[in-house]
Amino acid sequence: MKTSEPSIMDMFEGGKVLTICAPMVRYSKLAFRSLVRKYNCDICFTPMIVAADFMRSVKARDSEFTTNESDRPLIVQFAASDAQTLADAACVVAPFSDGVDLNCGCPQRWAMSEGYGACLINKPELVKDMVKQVRNQVENPNYTSSIKIRIHKDLRRTVDLCQKAESAGVSWITVHGRTADERHQPVHYDAIKTIKDSVSIPVIANGDIKYPRDVKTIHQLTGVDGVMAARGLLANPAMFAGYEDTPLECVWDWVDIAIEQGTPFTCFHHHLIYMLERVSSQPERKVFNSLSSTSAVIDYLHSTYGSAQNLRKQEELPSNFCPGSFPSKGSYISYFRYRNISVIHRITPVFNLKNPPPLLEMTLQWTAVALFLYVDIGILVILCLPFISARRWQRIFHLSIWNSVAKVWNKVFLAMIIVLIVLFIDAVREVRKYSEGQHGKDAKLHPNMFDHLHMKLFRAQRNLYISGFSLYFWMVMRRVITLTDQLATASDTTATLQTQAESATQTAKKYMEHNELLKQTLMEAKGVKVTAEDVEQLRKEVEMLTGELETSGDALKKSQSKADAMKRQTYGLAKEYDRLLTEHRELQNREDCGTKKEN
Repeated sequence: MKTSEPSIMDMFEGGKVLTICAPMVRYSKLAFRSLVRKYNCDICFTPMIVAADFMRSVKARDSEFTTNESDRPLIVQFAASDAQTLADAACVVAPFSDGVDLNCGCPQRWAMSEGYGACLINKPELVKDMVKQVRNQVENPNYTSSIKIRIHKDLRRTVDLCQKAESAGVSWITVHGRTADERHQPVHYDAIKTIKDSVSIPVIANGDIKYPRDVKTIHQLTGVDGVMAARGLLANPAMFAGYEDTPLECVWDWVDIAIEQGTPFTCFHHHLIYMLERVSSQPERKVFNSLSSTSAVIDYLHSTYGSAQNLRKQEELPSNFCPGSFPSKGSYISYFRYRNISVIHRITPVFNLKNPPPLLEMTLQWTAVALFLYVDIGILVILCLPFISARRWQRIFHLSIWNSVAKVWNKVFLAMIIVLIVLFIDAVREVRKYSEGQHGKDAKLHPNMFDHLHMKLFRAQRNLYISGFSLYFWMVMRRVITLTDQLATASDTTATLQTQAESATQTAKKYMEHNELLKQTLMEAKGVKVTAEDVEQLRKEVEMLTGELETSGDALKKSQSKADAMKRQTYGLAKEYDRLLTEHRELQNREDCGTKKEN
């Protein structure tokens, strides 16, 4: 850079609050710096570069530091632990940049263990020496040397560090309003104000600058000369141009710049993920995050938000153009300039069954939940059919096919309850997100967001109803099945009790009939007089009959003994007869043999 060129320090003398893109590892590279410069970013920082590696390796220099003629003003941030290495690196990049910055704020462990980053705020003399060496060894007098720091818990130490750096000739100081141990805690803007009041050089505020209004608010709180944003610019590179959320024009600008400069897909994709995060629902983010090629990303942007060609055509529309009269089939965007403010209008397209609106298309997840809801309703309708009794349903439930289902039924029921509750809470969160008043204000600033947010709110409400009714009908179905089984059991019990009652009634009738007979017999018996003589006569007759019975028994026993004796005698006679018959046959056989011999 020639010495006759204006110094970057002149920018601080205009009274304007400077807007600066923070150094971000992997993100604040040339392509992203080119994008934010189109949207009123005054100064850009490179990602942090380790000075020792930068000086040691040509490959590191080629990969870590890239720029072009339009990439100005540019500050190169180095991490260094000794003054000479920092000065050497500054001399190398001086012809291609406007200044160097010493990182004294990185809280990562690896950096601090190497003597870089936030550990330097505890070494004010070393920081002072580094600043002096850069100022002395870079030939360009307009070349700046700045530091970026974090604060101490004891703010007096931070003030002392800043005053020593000022005495060494530091150009300005960027203060991140947190300590090295803090990450997402609130920023200490009072500490930044104290530092600003204690030095005479420009001070830049850094930390939690996410919306355009934060620039003015922080300037009023601290009186700083500029603000530096990191995550806020990642989410909305057009933030410093007054946009609350990333406009579609900025998205397509990033696509053009990234393709033109050959940005790797991972970096290209990650930047778009950050840009679309605020205006995308969780299912949309899942779909977009899963894309794996540049062409897939561009196709998604075309189908969801409209093409860059259509965007440019709409810039030429007349001022009396009526959006509703345009025969479009996609999401067309028109830009109207009013009071020098770029406003994006989304022209409502004509949708039909063949061309459904992309934002209203249900994801696979919610399609499954809706199908589950319809199945619930169908089962409830079938269970409530009047011509199928509860006892018949119980017989169906007791079929062997349901035994295996019954083992896991309770687990499945509870799992579905948990899933549906999670989906319901997610839908409630989406509804609240898109119903906030801030989105209404953003829609007024960016009319193109109105239809987009309206469709998102509609879809979130639809998902809320689907998940809520699915949960309700799932529990109702379980209760109806339980009540049906209980009703069938009660019906069986009632039928059994009725049968038992009928049997008991018949038995009671029989007993009553017998009772009546006994009563009649008793009444008849009361009319007959029984005397003692009759009783004595009856007793004698009984005794006589008993004696006769005993006599008959004795006679029977004697007869039985005689019969046994006769049986034994008969058996003996039968044996004797058999013996004689045998002897007779033998004699006859002998006689027949003798006769044959004589003949």
